[in-house]
Amino acid sequence: MKYDNDKRTVLTLDAGGTGLVFSAMQGYQEIVDPIRIDSVTDDIGLCLDAIERGFKTVRDRLPSPPEAISFAFPGPADYKRGVIGDLINFPAFRGGVALGPYLEDIFKVPVFINNDGDLFAYGEALAGFLPEVNAALRANGQDRRFHNLVGVTLGTGFGCGVVLDGTLLLGDNGCGGDVWCMRNREYPDMIAEESASKRAAIRFYEEGSGLSAEGLTPYDIFLVAEGKAPGDRKAAAMAFRRIGLAVGETLVSVLNIIDGLAVIGGGLSGASKYILPGVIDSLRGDAGTFAGDRFPVLSSKVYNWEDEDDRREFLGQGLVEVKVPRSGKTVPYLERRTLCVGVSKNGASASIAHGAYAYALQQLDSQDKGEPASF
Repeated sequence: MKYDNDKRTVLTLDAGGTGLVFSAMQGYQEIVDPIRIDSVTDDIGLCLDAIERGFKTVRDRLPSPPEAISFAFPGPADYKRGVIGDLINFPAFRGGVALGPYLEDIFKVPVFINNDGDLFAYGEALAGFLPEVNAALRANGQDRRFHNLVGVTLGTGFGCGVVLDGTLLLGDNGCGGDVWCMRNREYPDMIAEESASKRAAIRFYEEGSGLSAEGLTPYDIFLVAEGKAPGDRKAAAMAFRRIGLAVGETLVSVLNIIDGLAVIGGGLSGASKYILPGVIDSLRGDAGTFAGDRFPVLSSKVYNWEDEDDRREFLGQGLVEVKVPRSGKTVPYLERRTLCVGVSKNGASASIAHGAYAYALQQLDSQDKGEPASF
C-alpha cells in the first residue's frame, strides 16, 4: 500500500460538535497519544484558540516537524480554499471562515481540509474495503480487480465519498458524493438523510412500535432488536431495515454512474446485520416499462460481502475465455457483471484518518512534481 513506510508526518483532527481530537500519523500509524479538547461552537475566537492549541500540543510532541495538516471538517465549505461556511453544528463559522489559510499562517505547512465522507471513502479505497476485496479475489485465483469505490457513513448525518481509480472525486464545487440531499423515495418531499441517519432509526422505531422513543439512542434500539433490552423487537429490527432500504435506493443512482464497490461505516453500521439486507434488496430491485417489460435497477448483480454464501458466490464470478471467430485464439470475457457491498472493518474514524493522511501526501507529491492537484 502506498505510503505504508513513508516517514513524513501529518497532523490530523477529528472534528465533532462536542469534541476535537488531535493526533499525528506516519506510515498510516498514529504516532502520538490523541489530544481531546472540548469544541467551542458558538464563539469563533475561542474555537480557533482551541484548534490552534490542539495542533500545537501534538506538534510539540513530535521528534521532527510535520509536513502538513490534513483533516475532516463539517460542511458546507469551500474545501479547496480551506474556507468553512455556514454550519448548523458550528454557528461560529457562519459567514465563511478561512480556517485553512489561518492554520497555514500559524504552522507554515500546507493545510488540507475535506469532509468526512470523502476521507472515509479514500481511506477505505487505500487501506480498507477495496484492497480487502481485491486480496480475496487474488486468493481465489481470480484475475478481476476493482478500482472504484463508494463509501457511505451513517450517523448523525448521511455522508458519502467516491474514489475513482485511486483519485478522490471532489467535484468542481467540492460537492462530489453529496447524497444526503438527494430525494427520499419513501418521503418524496424529504431529503434522503431523513431516512438514513440516527434520527431516522428513532423515528422509524416509534412509527413501527407505537411506543415513545424519547431518551432512546439508536444503540438502545439495536439492543431491543437483539432481544437484550425491553421493547418491540420486530419494530426495532424493521427500523434498521428501513434505513437499509433508503440507503440502497440512494446507492442505486450512485452505483449506476460509478460502477464500483460500496462500503458502509459510521455509528449505525454496528446494526449492519439489519441494515445490509435492506440495502441489498433495494439494489436488487427492478423497474418496468409501459410495455410491461421489467429490468434490474442496476446492470450488475450486487452481493452482500458480509454474508458467507453471497461472498462465496461473488468470489466465484470471474473472467471466462471466449473464442475469437475464425481463429484459434481466446480472449477474457466478463460474462457476469457483479458488485458487492460490505461494512468497514477499520471503522469510520480510522478510515477518515487514513484518508486524510494519504490525501495530504498525494497532494504534496503532486506539487513536488509540478503536477496539478487533484481538485
